[in-house]
Parts: sequence; structure tokens; C-alpha cells
Amino acid sequence: MSYATPWELAVATILSAQCTDARVNQVTPSLFARYPTPAAMASAETRELESFIRSTGFYRVKSRHLIGFARRVVAEHGGRLPDSMEALLRLPGIGRKTANVIRGNAFNRPAVIVDTHVRRVSQRLGLSQSDDPDRIEQDLAALFPMADWTRRSQQLLLHGRHVCLARRPRCEDCGLTAICPWYLAAAHGRPTGRSQRR
Repeated sequence: MSYATPWELAVATILSAQCTDARVNQVTPSLFARYPTPAAMASAETRELESFIRSTGFYRVKSRHLIGFARRVVAEHGGRLPDSMEALLRLPGIGRKTANVIRGNAFNRPAVIVDTHVRRVSQRLGLSQSDDPDRIEQDLAALFPMADWTRRSQQLLLHGRHVCLARRPRCEDCGLTAICPWYLAAAHGRPTGRSQRR
């Protein structure tokens, strides 16, 4: 996603739920021109904001989250996005994944980011046996040095987005087949488990 400030990254990440980065990048230039700061979005009229973000899907819910999020950032943090996990998680529309995206990419804090791609790749590679994002985050954090958490998360995400696809993984283009339990099981005709469909 394209962003220039931590605030813009936070807004773009909220919009990215059930939406592609490409679509978010189409929407955000005009959105940020109209609402360049938390204070500007905090005073947004709901229907006008919805008109900017309609194409991202779930626009009514996202609009409520964005306005509530902006108002809390203004009221509790003087219009500056906080960088602590605890403070971020108290803001509307911010879950653990979004908080880690913000911390890792906007504030350069070590962060394990678990989205659907990271979950699928982690399961297929045997890095985690869990289906729970919080547990997967813990498992990956235990495997990699803290300084590498954000970078490794991004690598897993991109691998899942472009190679280890949910329905038709491109195993022929993957350099990890020799160590991939999911691929090795499939190659020997054994069931590959629920991560095959993710």
C-alpha cells in the first residue's frame, strides 16, 4: 500500500480488510487530499466519507471505524498516532494485525504480521500448527530473531500472495519445496490438511 505517514498507513490498513492493496491505492489519494490528518477525518460527515471509500467494500463499517479511530487519536493522543501495541489496540478498528503493520512499517518496531497469506504459508511450511493468528504470531516470533520479525513477515506474506497461493499453489516456482511438509505430503499422495484450502 502507498502511504506517506503513520496515519495514512493506519487508514490504508483499515481499508484493506477484505480488499486488495491495488484498490486501496486507487482510493487513498483523493481520500487523503480531503482528510489529510486525524483532525480532518474526526470531523468528517459519514456519508461523504463513505462516498470516498465505497469501492473498498464494507464501507459503512469502515467509515464508522475510521471516524471513531480519528476522534480517539485526536482526543487521547493529540492527533499523533501512538506507537505502543497497547495504545493502538485501544483504538477503534485496530486489531493486532493492523497494530503490527503500523508498528513494523511506520515505526520500525519489531512486529510479526499475521494475515491470511502468512497463516497459510506458516501452516504449509510447518512453522506453526495453529489456526489462531495470535498463536501463529507467537510461533513465528520464537523462530526468528526479533530484528527480523517485520522483514520475515513480509517475505511470508509475499510468498503467499504470489507463489504459495490458496487454491493453486505454484510449487513449480517455489524454492522451498525440499523443506515444505505440505508439498512433500502432496508429492507422496498423502492428505495435505486444511491449509490446502486457505
